Amino acid sequence: MPNQTIFLSDIHLCESRPSITDAFVSFLNKVTNEVDALYILGDLFEYWIGDDSNQHENVIEALKKLTNRHIQVFLMHGNRDFLIGSAFEKKTGAVLLHDPILVEIYGKKILLCHGDTLCTDDIEYQSFRDKIRSESWKNKFLKKSLSERVSIANEFRKESELNKKKKSVEIMDVNLDEVNRTLIQFNYPDFLIHGHTHRPNQHSINLDGHQIQRIVLGDWYEQGSYLILSAQGIETHRV
Repeated sequence: MPNQTIFLSDIHLCESRPSITDAFVSFLNKVTNEVDALYILGDLFEYWIGDDSNQHENVIEALKKLTNRHIQVFLMHGNRDFLIGSAFEKKTGAVLLHDPILVEIYGKKILLCHGDTLCTDDIEYQSFRDKIRSESWKNKFLKKSLSERVSIANEFRKESELNKKKKSVEIMDVNLDEVNRTLIQFNYPDFLIHGHTHRPNQHSINLDGHQIQRIVLGDWYEQGSYLILSAQGIETHRV
């Protein structure tokens, strides 16, 4: 078997959906030694209220087992779990990545991002994102009690679901001009891989004479999906 790298996103692990957590832990436990690295491109959790909580200890343990086997785990913040910090890295052995980031794997240039920064038509969301990603907001939030943080996180989730119903699908999808601008900024990578929109697909882009594949990862609300990259190419799988 050739060496492989796995990409996944938007698992949205939550205490109210234990079957998905069980499926994800089982998935991690079955990762073989042919896998060089696992990239989780945001929203591993439905919400993360801080590294001082005792959330998802079985997931942390499964990730640690993986890194103990010298399989690298890279993690990117999503819009739901951007409070994952250095303590989580130490517990799991995972490495937090900047968003976006350009990596080279098996000779291919791959641009990775969660995907929410590409959705520039959703002005309301981008304004909210700027607010809660500020250091002042995060510091203030993390000083609250765990129960207060859970309550606030649940309110955000409710508001998010309500807002989604009011917005068109187009507004919540990526802005293609922003996609192209980002691809140019990173000097025309071979692939752009992201999640966030929950609209799994593969898009071929011809930009200034460069052929680029934009791959959108699926979510795990109903069934898990993931992408395998090897020197032979890419394959999409379901759990």
